[in-house]
Amino acid sequence: MPGRCADPCGWHRKPKQAENVIRLENVTKSFTEGLHSRVVIDRLSACFKDRDFVALVGKSGSGKSTLLNLISGIEKPASGDIFIGDTCITAVTERERTLFRRNHIGFVFQFFHLIPVLTVLENVTLPMELAGRNTRSARNTAMDLLERVGLDDRQKSFPDRLSGGEQQRVAIARALAHDPDLVLADEPTGNLDEETGRNVLRLLLRLTRDAGKSLVVATHNLEMVHLADRIFRIQEGRLVEAQGNGADHVKSR
Repeated sequence: MPGRCADPCGWHRKPKQAENVIRLENVTKSFTEGLHSRVVIDRLSACFKDRDFVALVGKSGSGKSTLLNLISGIEKPASGDIFIGDTCITAVTERERTLFRRNHIGFVFQFFHLIPVLTVLENVTLPMELAGRNTRSARNTAMDLLERVGLDDRQKSFPDRLSGGEQQRVAIARALAHDPDLVLADEPTGNLDEETGRNVLRLLLRLTRDAGKSLVVATHNLEMVHLADRIFRIQEGRLVEAQGNGADHVKSR
């Protein structure tokens, strides 16, 4: 209900730094399969704190990607409220959610989702240009990020000329280019070999930590789980915070 949400028009500005950067209140999401409805997220409530690295674990199909899509505003819940900072993203229009995501959220996907007809540099500058940054400023920021991920010499290359690890490094640079408050990553090492995945993981953590970002990752990666500040397992549509050794929470796929 929009009336419950604080500052429903706050999509156009940066949310204030708050103790809880993400707050979910009784969020439910279901999908129709044939004649049946399947509940994936069931009356889920949780708070993720500012600048924390949160790992979401659970077997395939448990709802990890759905939860990230709900937090980002790509999908909308059937019921419940989702707050990012002071902004209730479930109380605004689809266009306003898109603008909010463009300004405040970076997303890293398992399969990179780089635009094949754009060069490496153009892929990284695109989020900034969509947000209204001028071309020179966007290019300077993009080149700085490409240097930090070790790909400044590939700025004119197209994605199909890059390895999987290189494409994911470009995707990380793109996710951080517009200086988002929150970075979401959906199995960011899932399409990479073990060594490349480890290097990409360390890069993602270093860049988000250095920039003071909040990071939420859906993953099966054991090393990533060990490094997380908090670990949540999705179980029967709810979140259960893990205690003790994170290895126990990534064994089932």
